[in-house]
Amino acid sequence: MSTPYPFTAIVGQDDLRLGLLLNAISPAVGGVLVRGEKGTAKSTAVRALAALMPEVSVVPGCRFSCAPASPDPACPDGPHESAPGVSRAARTVELPVGASEDRLVGALDIERALAEGVKAFEPGLLADAHRGILYVDEVNLLHDHLVDLLLDAAAMGASYVEREGVSVRHAARFLLVGTMNPEEGELRPQLLDRFGLTVEVAASRETDLRVEVVRRRLAYDDDPAAFAARWADEEGALRARIADARALLPEVRLGDGALRQIAATCAAFEVDGMRADIVMARTATALAAWAGRTDVLAEDVRQAALLALPHRRRRNPFDAPGLDEDKLDDTLEQNSGGDDDPDPDGPGGGGRPPQGDGPGTPPQPEGGADDTPAQSVPEQGGEQEPGQPRPGGGGEQQPVRAGEPFRTKMLSVPGLGEGAAGRRSRARTEHGRTTGARRPRGALTKLHLAATVQAAAPHQRARGRSGPGLVVRRDDLRQATREGREGNLVLFVVDASGSMAARQRMAAVKGAVLSLLMDAYQRRDKVGLVTFRGKEAAVVLPPTSSVDAAAARLETLPTGGRTPLAAGLLKAHDVLRVERLRDPSRRPLLVVVTDGRATGGPEPVALAARAARLHEAEGTASVVVDCEPGPVRLGLAVSLAGELGGTAVTLDELRADSIAGLVKDVQDNSRRAA
Repeated sequence: MSTPYPFTAIVGQDDLRLGLLLNAISPAVGGVLVRGEKGTAKSTAVRALAALMPEVSVVPGCRFSCAPASPDPACPDGPHESAPGVSRAARTVELPVGASEDRLVGALDIERALAEGVKAFEPGLLADAHRGILYVDEVNLLHDHLVDLLLDAAAMGASYVEREGVSVRHAARFLLVGTMNPEEGELRPQLLDRFGLTVEVAASRETDLRVEVVRRRLAYDDDPAAFAARWADEEGALRARIADARALLPEVRLGDGALRQIAATCAAFEVDGMRADIVMARTATALAAWAGRTDVLAEDVRQAALLALPHRRRRNPFDAPGLDEDKLDDTLEQNSGGDDDPDPDGPGGGGRPPQGDGPGTPPQPEGGADDTPAQSVPEQGGEQEPGQPRPGGGGEQQPVRAGEPFRTKMLSVPGLGEGAAGRRSRARTEHGRTTGARRPRGALTKLHLAATVQAAAPHQRARGRSGPGLVVRRDDLRQATREGREGNLVLFVVDASGSMAARQRMAAVKGAVLSLLMDAYQRRDKVGLVTFRGKEAAVVLPPTSSVDAAAARLETLPTGGRTPLAAGLLKAHDVLRVERLRDPSRRPLLVVVTDGRATGGPEPVALAARAARLHEAEGTASVVVDCEPGPVRLGLAVSLAGELGGTAVTLDELRADSIAGLVKDVQDNSRRAA
């Protein structure tokens, strides 16, 4: 087994290390989500934490890590007789993004269960992680059905496996640690709330710190064992300090004054539910124990708020996580003065707890939670066309803010796909309603009981059946086919030309696109953004799972110039061609946002029609959002939709509440009367 990088050798990243250490002291805090750019020691720190965790005592031979003092009465390996336990290191179990459901929760031998009535169960990763750490790298890319299983296990402290009347349950209490790069997409709110703490990490811009990071990493790569040995004393001291803090934790007093500050802070930041209050209380007591105190101070409450609230105050997917520290300080000050609060200048008080660095560590700056890559995106767009009229005019206009987003109608790709799990279009999936049965390809995962019995019944006499049991062979087993929903690639092609540049109109257009992006976020789609203006089209955002990044690009989108509609459609065609090679199972949905005008170059309208027919020939599902203003319309967007083989909707028709109960399929070629 390779030697892990020492936790105390990590340079900087104070918040990251503090969040992990607080969970090591008090697992009841509920885990930590680490958000940040790639290459910032996220995975290194999580893996290094395992060496600092106290050992656990387990029942010998139990695959589910039951505690000898209080074994799980429903343990599949039980019942356990009274016997001394054996100690082992706490496990760090990694859940791969592409893991199957059976790998996570375990698998039943269904053939033996049917033929012999035996619950032959192979434990999964949830069983391995019990009383340890469950680490999910790139947790934001985890499939929805695995997220649902994690939510259930985290809420109930147990994992249930149900297969056609055969049931297995085992304890699954673990420290959940996730890492993610926000540029690749955000987490579902339900899973986000399950993480007790969140920390933002970013690479330091200080030259000395970066030099020290490289120096230590090179030394570790040259000789991991020797490097770890040099940090053994610091690791031992930190391990002892964690043990001391754990022992002190039950004696820490959370007074009424601190509780009032916690409740007032959660109310002031309008967080949902009561979990934030509970997490803050547990975090503040852990901070006091870490500092060697038995009383919770206001500084502990403040630090707990900075760790526990940023990811809970987001009101929609595009809100940047973070906390207004001035508002936090005002709230704490207004609710201070409880007569049970200890003197902050007394013994054990004062200052932020040390982080356990070894000697020789350079000064470490605080990580910035506001270091959002999307804020530094340069403006996209072609050069200003000379002599173009403004709309009236065609010169480049300054970006305008998007209008208020709204709930959009359901747009879906027709037919039955087989793409990644999501919530948009119909697809064959591992989850959903059962629609039929087939012979299994590979391992059986979802048994269709009726079809299996029907296949086995005609052969019972030939197989010598004499008892009540059904004689089942592997050839009789049938896999249930299920229908659910998939996520799609929603590619936006947005007209940013001069004809769209009127400020009020462009704000409405951006608001509509932002609304569709929010819908794509909720339906677990990938998104891409192509714009056209001036002389050319540009891929502003290649297909990605980060809907936030698309929203940020949209916000800085300038307008003006001619309308190269054909160039926009051809650029979209190129993007979709490449994506079909990369991910052939993910079906695309093309959303063209335009008034249908085409200018610039010879025969611009005919060129746009030919480009549209390329998409129709490849069967790309498409919808045109008609942005033409006024009661009298030329119908250019409707004609474009006809060339694409799709349909056109106006901005008003795009709203879900414009006609109650109307759901419009993108392949419905009906046209509204003029």
